[in-house]
Amino acid sequence: MRTSEKPAVNSTGPTGALSGPASRKLPVPPRERKPALAALAVLLILGGALASTLLVMRSGERISAIRVTQQIGTGQPIPAEALEEVQIADTGIEYVAWGRRFEVVQTFAAATILPGTLLTSQMTVTASQELGPGKAKVGLALKPGQYPAGLARGDRVQVVYVPGRSSQAQSRVMAASALVHSVSAPGRTGSSGQITIIVDSSVSPEILARASSGEIAVAELPGAR
Repeated sequence: MRTSEKPAVNSTGPTGALSGPASRKLPVPPRERKPALAALAVLLILGGALASTLLVMRSGERISAIRVTQQIGTGQPIPAEALEEVQIADTGIEYVAWGRRFEVVQTFAAATILPGTLLTSQMTVTASQELGPGKAKVGLALKPGQYPAGLARGDRVQVVYVPGRSSQAQSRVMAASALVHSVSAPGRTGSSGQITIIVDSSVSPEILARASSGEIAVAELPGAR
């Protein structure tokens, strides 16, 4: 008698996959969350947005500042007529406010200030070295030809001794870089123009003596402003 045989059951299943307990997946550990990094990212985003907003808002703010309308030479007092009020964007630069203009006119230019310059505190000083001890203001009455045309306040000039034709003396420089304090144009009759310069007090007596006899001329030094 034949004994019927049952077909063997493949433990791996028809597709070869594990069945039963062996087919269960291994547990996966949960992802570690980093709340500190997430919070930092949020703060950075908010901070950037706030900074951008402040820049946009600040760019629209206007402040009242002082603009210089004419050249002011080194050591020259700052005149009220050389100042004007302008409205500019607040860029963070500490320009002198228009409300301080009465203080400004009591100061002097620390260096040559050109027209169109927005004034800052570093451009002014309370005492002028050009007008300090050891200096003297000298007035010169010069004829056309003894000084260059277009000479203006704040320019630098050489003061030159020019002896008369009958003199045997040689021309020489008496002041290498004198500051022009003021200039008055000659009158309609062609009279002499009045120029006031600032020189060392040690040479001022001789300059005045030579000027009285018409033996002084001045030459402009454009590069020495």
